[in-house]
Amino acid sequence: MLRMENLEKVYRTDFIETHALNQFNLHAAKGEFLAVMGPSGSGKSTFLNIAGLLDTFEKGEYLLDGQSVSGMSDAQRSKIRNEKIGFIFQSFNLIPDLNIFDNVDVPLRYRGMPKKERRERIEAALGKVGLSGRLQHLPSQLSGGQQQRVAIARALAGSPKLILADEPTGNLDSRMARQIMELLEQINTEGTTIIMVTHDAELARRARRQIHLLDGRMLDLEIHTNKALVDSRQESA
Repeated sequence: MLRMENLEKVYRTDFIETHALNQFNLHAAKGEFLAVMGPSGSGKSTFLNIAGLLDTFEKGEYLLDGQSVSGMSDAQRSKIRNEKIGFIFQSFNLIPDLNIFDNVDVPLRYRGMPKKERRERIEAALGKVGLSGRLQHLPSQLSGGQQQRVAIARALAGSPKLILADEPTGNLDSRMARQIMELLEQINTEGTTIIMVTHDAELARRARRQIHLLDGRMLDLEIHTNKALVDSRQESA
């Protein structure tokens, strides 16, 4: 699904050169749920931006769904991003003046989808996250957890192969955070690859695999979760 080989990303000013990613390697298989951890400045945001085709890199190779992204034009990257990748952000990134239906509709309109297909996708996605009765509400009329559900529905409506989640529970209380994680786990079991950046070790353990970044490199430490054990603990909780 996603393969990065010896990726390098350098930010330069007049006096400073910062290697945000340095010979970075990562393979994520189709259907994986991967948690990415690391301290501030370790390269997590840079990795997400490159994975989501929001930023470029100097050296190395990045294959997304078997296709190299090197040398693509902005238009090509934008098209692939819109068709194959869903984004979930800590700050929700909803448009405050649009109702929930229209917020989910925005990326579908960009694709040029017919109105009927867009409506079917939007209603199905909002139903999946439990917000069928809130289509005409504005974001300000929803709780933080509900707004994050809208953000997830917006990602799901495009039927992405990959979801990139940047601290998706960072602005939520513990109860809402658990609900969002349960929803992400459900989406993952249906075949969508999820890569989640988080500072929360407890949430990271719910992913099937955990990796740790430091100074733009992936550490040798890599943890594979015993999913059966996690599930049994959740059932007994």
